[in-house]
Amino acid sequence: MYEMKHEKQQNTPPAVVIKNATFITSAATKDQFITPNKPMIAVCGKSNVGKSSFINMLANRKKLAKTSSEPGRTRLVNYFDFGEFILADLPGYGFARVSKGEKIKWAKTLDSFFKDKENIAHVFMLADSRHDPTADDVQMMEFLHYHTLPFTVVLTKADKLSRMKLKEHIKAIAADLYLTPNNMLATSAETGYGKEDVLQKIRQIIDLALTPVEPDEEEENEDEEN
Repeated sequence: MYEMKHEKQQNTPPAVVIKNATFITSAATKDQFITPNKPMIAVCGKSNVGKSSFINMLANRKKLAKTSSEPGRTRLVNYFDFGEFILADLPGYGFARVSKGEKIKWAKTLDSFFKDKENIAHVFMLADSRHDPTADDVQMMEFLHYHTLPFTVVLTKADKLSRMKLKEHIKAIAADLYLTPNNMLATSAETGYGKEDVLQKIRQIIDLALTPVEPDEEEENEDEEN
């Protein structure tokens, strides 16, 4: 393993400061989804990609989101208050050892959640930096494109690769997903690598979500939809 030192980019926005993240509630059905009173960021990814560890890294807490060695344990939408924004932890997808009925249930939960897109400011789609994107990863990204949801691909477990290997994998994964490497953020929950980049991205997301839409822009959006 290679312990990477994060290089700060120039002209980057100030990072959001997370002081006290707390658990709000869990939702199993659409009726239980919350209506956020602040920007909401959703976190999705295949089972065992490291969603809980990623959330705990952002929160500076070890056990805010429950981690498990057994993939597929997150079967609910879990909401957390991160101060300036709400974080929604979505059920992991693509776990082979659950029943077909359970997979269908998870898919319906995700579909219902993303259909309520006016409440979603951004989506962090997590993928393992060590491996090629799975068919489920590609399908999820296509789903986000289809519903015109803004998203960023966050690569996890970057500490497992050398700096050179990480750069190679970022390029390869970006090509597989038809993105540029600049559309991806590499992170490690173990070392904290990339955390500052994610916090800066969150600041951009919050600022954009809270920027009032001018009347002309609203009319243009309506014209485009009609």
